[in-house]
Amino acid sequence: MAELSFPRFPLFVQHRFPGLLLTAAIAGGAAWLAQRPQFAGLGLGALTLAIMLGIIVGNTLYPALAVQCDAGVLLAKQKLLRLGIILFGFRITLQQIADVGLSGVLIDALTLSATFFVTCLLGIRLLKLDRETVWLIGAGSSICGAAAVLATEPVVKAAPSKVAVAVATVVLYGTLAILLYPPLWLLAQAHFPQLSAAQFGIFTGSTVHEVAQVVAAGHAIGPDAENSAVIAKMLRVMMLAPFLLCLSGWLRRTPHGTPRQGIAFPWFALGFIGVALFNSLHLLPAAWVADINQLANLLLAMAMAALGLTTRFSALRQAGAKPLLLGLMVFVWLIVGGGAINLLAQHFLH
Repeated sequence: MAELSFPRFPLFVQHRFPGLLLTAAIAGGAAWLAQRPQFAGLGLGALTLAIMLGIIVGNTLYPALAVQCDAGVLLAKQKLLRLGIILFGFRITLQQIADVGLSGVLIDALTLSATFFVTCLLGIRLLKLDRETVWLIGAGSSICGAAAVLATEPVVKAAPSKVAVAVATVVLYGTLAILLYPPLWLLAQAHFPQLSAAQFGIFTGSTVHEVAQVVAAGHAIGPDAENSAVIAKMLRVMMLAPFLLCLSGWLRRTPHGTPRQGIAFPWFALGFIGVALFNSLHLLPAAWVADINQLANLLLAMAMAALGLTTRFSALRQAGAKPLLLGLMVFVWLIVGGGAINLLAQHFLH
């Protein structure tokens, strides 16, 4: 195949433009599909669909385009990811914390910490999985699904196949939660009549994986549950940056971190915090913030597409069934253990 050339662009752009164009096209296709009822009803957002499309293209058409596109795909997977995570802070304001109160913050923090610990315990000690896969599954299950997996990847320096496996688990079980949580609400009403829809919404937001899945599950239950679920989920998202800082620091101080001399301080995590603080001041017009959020969506979707393009089915087959088993065990923990944390926190703080 003839090599592509873009003489009107600087050399830096020439080398990266084909790959960036390909990831943008996949991201655009994913955004279009995410608006279709059959996908939106399943809680499959643009990020999830972007990696799915990327994997399909990566295992069919991409090998013939790799020489021309690898540089741009790598840029999307690394630099655009970090920029997208920073801009993701425009979805968060500190004022949102007051809407769910101290109990919501405490529930999110306890659920996040306990879920990551349980994931590490089950994955490393019981299933004997490699640490990078376990950390990525733990991050995705504890915080905000695929976006958390992508944000954690630069810290733990995991292979693309391991990232894809982790994303697959949070997508699978987060989607299952959409179908399971509305019947759980009916069951909770029968056994815990004092539990309000808003409180169940906090449970939903603190335990379901993806933002889109939280919205879908909360919407199926009712408006009160949906509102509190989204706020609780946003608080979890805001905990992404402190989590990455703690994980990076822990890796530096453990024997497992000594070979990782290249672990960089996650400056993009501090950028995320700074943007959230700035956004709390409401200095920008709402239309600008909406446009920035759309840009963040595009950048993250391009990063997901790039991840999918560099993932091979052969590597996924080598991972085996253990990651999916770990995802299932963590899913059960989120419902049972997360439910217990919610009930105890709401009992003692109300």
